[in-house]
Amino acid sequence: MARVIVRSWRETYRGVVPDDVLDDPGFESARERFWTAALTDERYRRNRIAVAERGGEVIGVAMSGPVDDPALEWDHHLYVLYVVAAEHGSGAGLALLEAVVRPDEDVALWVADPNPRAQAFYRKHGFVADGAVQVDDGVRDIRMLRLSADRRRA
Repeated sequence: MARVIVRSWRETYRGVVPDDVLDDPGFESARERFWTAALTDERYRRNRIAVAERGGEVIGVAMSGPVDDPALEWDHHLYVLYVVAAEHGSGAGLALLEAVVRPDEDVALWVADPNPRAQAFYRKHGFVADGAVQVDDGVRDIRMLRLSADRRRA
C-alpha cells in the first residue's frame, strides 16, 4: 500500500509537490508506518480501507472515514484514493471509491489543484467543488462534496 501511494505521488504530483518531498529516501517508510497504524490502531477502526489488485499486485488504495463534527454538511470523508498511472481508466478507481464510500453518505474530499484528471474523475462521480481552498506544504487543494443519492434527488 505504501509503495502504491509513493509511486502515485511521484507519477501525479511531480511539479506540484516539491521534489525533495517526493524524492525523500524516508518517504516510503513513513507511508509504511502510516498504513500499519491505519490497519491496526484503534483510532482508525471506523475507517474503511480497500485495495485494488491486478495479478496479485496492489495497484490502488483507498480510505474513508466518518466525520465527527455535526456542524459539517457531510458525514464522511474520502481521505485517500490513488491508482498507479498505468491503471488509470481501468475501473480500479471507481471500484475503490465504491468500496469505501456508500451512495447514502454525504462525502467530502480534498484534491490537489491542479490535478485535472482526479478532479474530472470526482466530478464524473457526483462531486462538486464547494469553493473551499487550503494550502498545505505549498500544495493548493480544493474541497469537493458529494451529497447522498437521496439528497441529490430532493
